[in-house]
Amino acid sequence: MVVKKIGLLGGSFDPVHLAHTALAQASLHILQLDELQLIPAANPWQRSPLQATGAQRLTMLKLAIEGLRGLSVNPVEIERGGPTYTIDTLRQLADNAEYYWILGADQLDNFCSWRDWQEIVQRVHLVVAQRPETPATVPAALTRRLDALNHRLFELPFDPMPISATAIRQRLADGQSVHGMLNVAVAQFIAQHKLYQSTL
Repeated sequence: MVVKKIGLLGGSFDPVHLAHTALAQASLHILQLDELQLIPAANPWQRSPLQATGAQRLTMLKLAIEGLRGLSVNPVEIERGGPTYTIDTLRQLADNAEYYWILGADQLDNFCSWRDWQEIVQRVHLVVAQRPETPATVPAALTRRLDALNHRLFELPFDPMPISATAIRQRLADGQSVHGMLNVAVAQFIAQHKLYQSTL
C-alpha cells in the first residue's frame, strides 16, 4: 500500500497572500508531496484577534488556490472552533498518511511552547521554511526530542518573500495599494466586502 505524503500549512491567513501560496507550491514540489493542505486557524492562542471571519478567510483561501494543482483547503480548525491548538488538529487527521508540518523559522523558535509539542513531533515531520531576517535556530529541547525519535528536521530551501499579512492589513487600513501582494481574486473579495479598512 502506497502511503500518501501530505503537507500541512497552518496559519491565520488574515488575509492569505502571495508568499503563502508560493511557500505552499514550493513545499509541494521540493518535498515531492502528493497534496498540500492549507489550514486556517479558528482562534490562534498566541496572537491578537483576527479581523476577517472564518468564513471569509476560507473563501479567500479557496480563491487564492484556484487552478493550483495539489493544493487544497482544510477547514478542520474553523469547523472545530475555539482556541486553535495544532495537536488537536493532528489528532483529527486520518492516520493513513505521512504528514509534513510546515512552519516558519520564527515559529520554530517558540515551538516548544506549543501544547503537547512532543506528541506533535511524533505525529509529523517538521519542515522549517526560512522567513525574512529570521534565522532558523532549533531549540535544544526540540533537538533532543527529534534525536530520541530518530526524526530529522527538514529545511525548506525557499527564497523568502517580503510580504506579510500585518503589512497588508496596515496598507489597506491606510488606503494604500497592495498590488503584487495578493491574488487578484482575493484583492477583489477584500474590496467587495470592505475588509481591513480603518475603523477610525
